[in-house]
Amino acid sequence: MRALLVTSVGVTCAAALTLPLAAPASSAPVLSSASARPPSLTTEPRTDTTGTSGTSDTSDTSGTTAPDGAEPRAAKSAAEPAGSTQSLPLAPLAVPSNRVAGAPTVHGLPQRDARPFSLVGVVWDDAEAELHGTVQVRTRATGTTRWSDWQDVETHNADHAADLGSAEREGRTVRGATAPLWVGDSDGVDVRVRPESPAAPESPGSQDRAATPVPLPEGMRLELVDPGEDPAPEPARGAPANRAAVPAVFADTPPTAALPEVLTAEIAAASAVNAEVAELGATVIPALTQAETVESVNLAPGAKPYIGPRPKIVTRKGWGADEKLRERNFGYTKSVKAAFVHHSATGNNYTCKQAPSVLRSIYRYHVKSSGWRDFGYNFAVDKCGNIYEGRAGGVTKAVLGAHTLGFNTNTMGIAVLGSYGSTNPPAAAVTAVSKLTAWKLGLFGANPKGKVTLVSGGSNKYRKGVKVKMNVISGHRDGFATECPGARLYKKLGTARTSSAKLQGR
Repeated sequence: MRALLVTSVGVTCAAALTLPLAAPASSAPVLSSASARPPSLTTEPRTDTTGTSGTSDTSDTSGTTAPDGAEPRAAKSAAEPAGSTQSLPLAPLAVPSNRVAGAPTVHGLPQRDARPFSLVGVVWDDAEAELHGTVQVRTRATGTTRWSDWQDVETHNADHAADLGSAEREGRTVRGATAPLWVGDSDGVDVRVRPESPAAPESPGSQDRAATPVPLPEGMRLELVDPGEDPAPEPARGAPANRAAVPAVFADTPPTAALPEVLTAEIAAASAVNAEVAELGATVIPALTQAETVESVNLAPGAKPYIGPRPKIVTRKGWGADEKLRERNFGYTKSVKAAFVHHSATGNNYTCKQAPSVLRSIYRYHVKSSGWRDFGYNFAVDKCGNIYEGRAGGVTKAVLGAHTLGFNTNTMGIAVLGSYGSTNPPAAAVTAVSKLTAWKLGLFGANPKGKVTLVSGGSNKYRKGVKVKMNVISGHRDGFATECPGARLYKKLGTARTSSAKLQGR
């Protein structure tokens, strides 16, 4: 079991700190194990209770009438958190009159109302069990009578996880889960889970033996995730709190009005691990030129700086991560020898302005629904090429992720938001992967066009302990038998390697 390396805590008081002037990065305290919350939040009631209908709710509430089966919603206060998760048990659906004898029983949830949500997924009790079958959902756009077509949910998601035997895997209640699917603002849902059909008999003599249906996992639940509101803009660095702020800016997002910020000690703690690259409480880590990047790195005398310019990175605070959701301490590995590229399999029906909401939804799904300690990937990239900090612990550090089962040690995981099995990834996203890897791999002396030998922690492709030679920039499928990162994105990795190495000056 790998130990989690924990940095010291420099916060002695959890009271909120109003910071009209931010401390320079070099003077920010080194903080780590206090969890952080969104700027407007101070507490999150965690109900996790099952009502008479079997609906588990881990959410904030507002003064509206709840649909049947959901808990009543109390008036919302400023102290309540943004975002929520509705957890609904799945059961056998009514058998249609024309059902073929011996056909597998379909589980699901009949068409019903729900509180607003934007992302869906199915979870089950045993993280080791696989869902052999198909999951389809359709949703109703909020405030309308318009239902979507049936959409497929990626069912093979066990490969996006902490390594077997790791502290994250063994020390928590981890659940099996499909990939999450972004559906946009919705208030109605319909879901069906159809098991694989039994295999046909292999010989005429076995025709009289009934084929055994493939069982579905026990304890299946539909998770409906509401990402909550986007975070309020922060005050301008070094300016009075009542002045206009410079919020995180995305490629297709116009500037927005600013509000004064209240920065809690917990948010400061989560931000301080990036103190060497950004001011305390920053929503964006600014880009640097090649010369500035080289100057910022401590190189051995005479060493050639093979490192790309640092790209702009939206911090967790910038995309609104509720730091109270994650485990308090940070986990680290020794180095970053390779980068695994993924697609999130959440679909492509999002705008870049919505990307922070997609991230908050995935984060909540990873932690609340799947039982992980934090967001699984180290970084995320949206279709416009914006780069986001993923798992907490510091963007320059070797943070231990949960992205490539068997190969999380000494690697990093980058998720390109979207599904790229049959859709080409945008050029901006591939370019962002090149920029990010040129910089981050450069911090650890890795050549993007090179090879590296990694030791498997155990996967369906390589047994535990096997030494595997891989590309320094690999796709998820290189370490695990999976479709990820999608055939179209996988084909672009050669381009990403070449561009990344060129940015490093190789």
